[in-house]
Amino acid sequence: MIAACRDNQALNALIELDEARVLALAKERDASSASGLLHGLPIGIKDAIGTSDLPTAAATNALQNHRPAQNADVVERLLEAGAFTFAKLNQHELSFGITSNNAAFGPVRNPYDPERIPGGSSGGAGAAVASGMVPVAIGTDTGGSVRIPAALCGLVGLRPSIGRYSQRGIVPISNTRDTAGPLCRSVDDVAFIDAAIGGEADGLENIAISELRIGMPENHFFDSLHGETAAVISAALDCLRAAGCNITEVTVAGVEAPADACGFPIAIYETKRELTRYLAETVANNLSFEQLVEEIASPDVKAFLSGMLAPEYDDLADIYRDAIDNKRPNLQKQLSDCFADNRLDAIIFPTTILPAVRIGDDETVVLNGQSVPLFPTLVHNTDPGSIAGIPGVTLPAGLTGQGLPVGLGIDGPFGSDRRLLAVAKALETVLPPMPRPPSAP
Repeated sequence: MIAACRDNQALNALIELDEARVLALAKERDASSASGLLHGLPIGIKDAIGTSDLPTAAATNALQNHRPAQNADVVERLLEAGAFTFAKLNQHELSFGITSNNAAFGPVRNPYDPERIPGGSSGGAGAAVASGMVPVAIGTDTGGSVRIPAALCGLVGLRPSIGRYSQRGIVPISNTRDTAGPLCRSVDDVAFIDAAIGGEADGLENIAISELRIGMPENHFFDSLHGETAAVISAALDCLRAAGCNITEVTVAGVEAPADACGFPIAIYETKRELTRYLAETVANNLSFEQLVEEIASPDVKAFLSGMLAPEYDDLADIYRDAIDNKRPNLQKQLSDCFADNRLDAIIFPTTILPAVRIGDDETVVLNGQSVPLFPTLVHNTDPGSIAGIPGVTLPAGLTGQGLPVGLGIDGPFGSDRRLLAVAKALETVLPPMPRPPSAP
């Protein structure tokens, strides 16, 4: 893996890798008689996730020397199971974006095409696993930031049900929406990591694909698909149907485009409060929210967070309360009713409605002949499940004609994480294998 890290330096997926430290830890695990579930497994950790033995900068200048006194709970769970932290991974600055084009630490590049984004904000996690630098990475997902880089880098990614993983020790955006999640090359690997973090026995129930009942939404999730994405997804669905999977059209009421949905007001309003709390409780040098914002290098992130310093920010309070008290519960009920009324194991859809865009296309992208804003376009299909807090998995569906990965997403009812992974395993067994990127070992 160290060789793969050296060979793939140009992808800029890593922020911190101490080779001597890694070799010492590996030798220590080899000599140990311990036998944890993850004994000896090296894991890449997104830079926003707290590690006491490596800096935790969230890829922003003001936190470059920040080393938490304690590991984040998810890291501690992995260490208790015998794993060790291999490296800290690059990301969108402060996790506040979807491309991983970071002006402070440089852009992360997609292993399938280094001129394109890996997705964000956990882009370093996607690039590192896809290129063979690490077998497993842990990212974070607020609106899609585990599943989008997993999809655009040809991987499996899990966003667990909200609350399944502790968020203590992670540089936050939204306590309502944030969660950590694993990115791996297979469903079995994801399930392995989920079992360790979730405190469960490893192993998934064996489900025949003919036993599944999967809903394909008639509304929202298949809107405005890029032509090549549509072709790959159509072929994947045909493959599943041919194998006996019962895919039925359903209506998912209450789902809106991200620009109109309640998730953005929730994240925006909670960020200032949560980041201020994190700085006060975790960072040693009395760094203020205002000082943090002042040192942000990425223009998109600086614009977002600078707006939180304006007096008008407080005007969002009523919008936020309506989102928390009314809109989000309504979406949760509509999704719950859809699963129950149609007796669904999951709903299925393209993880993203277009493939990876070129680095630098940060604000707008041309989709089907129209210029559209990039952020809501990339989170279009991952946002509803994120807002509702339900589990979601992305699987590799295939490559476009340009050789870019396309992800197939499935969401399940709240708390059905292990069942959803078993469903994903059944689907994975009949989908075509994803070719590795050219530089991967």
